[in-house]
Amino acid sequence: MRVENTIPILNVTDLAASLRFYVEGLGFGVDWSVTAMASVSRDGCPIMLCEGGQGQPGTWVWIGCEDVRAFHARAVELGAEIRMPPTRQAWALETQIVDPDGHVLRFGSDPDEA
Repeated sequence: MRVENTIPILNVTDLAASLRFYVEGLGFGVDWSVTAMASVSRDGCPIMLCEGGQGQPGTWVWIGCEDVRAFHARAVELGAEIRMPPTRQAWALETQIVDPDGHVLRFGSDPDEA
């Protein structure tokens, strides 16, 4: 038995506002969008957004990436809430960005040696 992928589903209060944040703010593309649900992805990694259902506010999502500092800088430009600036952890260089619905996006890349 093979697992093909996992896709987080985030509960959002305003689908249009969430799409703007993920697409215009963080560079995700819209895979599809219907009345109250959409899928956005970046580099083949999707996140589903569901308005008014499925999931709970405040979900945490790990997003592995090449350059945490670039995501952090873009989030600062957007005025997004930064829960944690790029910080060296034992497992990764990580930043935590809060989306408009309070979901914590944990962007992580290989730990730097600096």
